[in-house]
Order: sequence, then C-alpha cells, then structure tokens
Amino acid sequence: MLSFADSPWAVGALFALAFTESSFFLVPPDVLLIAMALGNPARALWFALVCSAGSVLGGCFGYAIGAFAKEKVVDPLVRWRHWEPYFERARAMYERYDVWAVGIAGFTPIPYKIFTIAGGIARLDFLRFLAASAASRSARFFLVAGTIYLFGPQVKGFIDRYFNMLTVLFAVLLVGGFALMHWGWKRKSQTEASTHE
Repeated sequence: MLSFADSPWAVGALFALAFTESSFFLVPPDVLLIAMALGNPARALWFALVCSAGSVLGGCFGYAIGAFAKEKVVDPLVRWRHWEPYFERARAMYERYDVWAVGIAGFTPIPYKIFTIAGGIARLDFLRFLAASAASRSARFFLVAGTIYLFGPQVKGFIDRYFNMLTVLFAVLLVGGFALMHWGWKRKSQTEASTHE
C-alpha cells in the first residue's frame, strides 16, 4: 500500500483503501494517508477529505451488508472467522449507546467495520448512523493530516525518523482495540454467568 504514495494513482488508492477498510478489509488507511501527507503537506487536507469520503461511503456499504445480506454474507463469515463475540458486543454497545457506538469506533482503533455491519443488522437510523460516521472518521483523518499541514517540516522530520515505529504503534493500538473488546466481553460473560448462579 505504501508503494502507492508516490504513484499517479495515490488518491484513488487512498479512497479505495478507506472504502474497503470500513466494510471488510483489514488494513487501515491511516498509514497511506500519513505517507501521502508527508510527501505533499500542502495537499494534506485534501487527502484527509478523500480518505474521509471513502471511509464514510465504505461504512454505508458495510451498513448495507448488515441490513440486506446478513444471512447470505455476514452469518457465514462470522461463523468462519469466529467473530460471534465481536458482533454480540457491538450489538450490546448499540443497545446502550445507540449511534454513539459507531462514533467511538470511527475515531478509535476499535474495528470500525464491525460496527458498520452491526449497525445495518441492528437497523440503526441511517441518517444518524451516517452523521456519526462522518463526524468520527473526519475527525480522525483531519487530525492526522491537519497536524502535518500545520507543522509541516517539524512534524515531517519526526514522522520520517519514527515512521516505522509509529506504524507499529498504530498496529498495536488496532490489535489492542480487538483485545480490549474481547477482554471486556469475556469479563462481562463471566459476570453474567456468576449472577445467574
């Protein structure tokens, strides 16, 4: 993906990556966004807009998958990947926080795609889902790109020097988001089991 950063197809690749990551792909677009913004800080905000648009549209696609293809697509995939606890937790978070749950997932390393598909399954109000997705994804990408745009050479030197470490850190945060959710679900299940006893 990073090889696209200096190619003529960089903007299209960024849009496609942001779109697919929001509905079924695993690689987050942040790494490509950072690389492109560092290469051309003057266009960093444009890249953030492209990334946000792709991500929100991908989230809508994820919502559609959950709403209209649950039995044919989602259920077999969930069984195959053993994702039942993740979707159950997403459902519980929607019951408790409504669309705020997708807003949280959209801004943090929590897997956003789980919440877009689960949002469709839960049949959340689509306009509110769309608003929460747009707000959280835009905030995330514009924060990254805006920092590079504002501080340019200073932050560019820092990110250039520590780019590999930062990408590893982001990956750790992403995996940590999965692990935290899993730990929370496991603890909740144990609490509920002990309560029933």
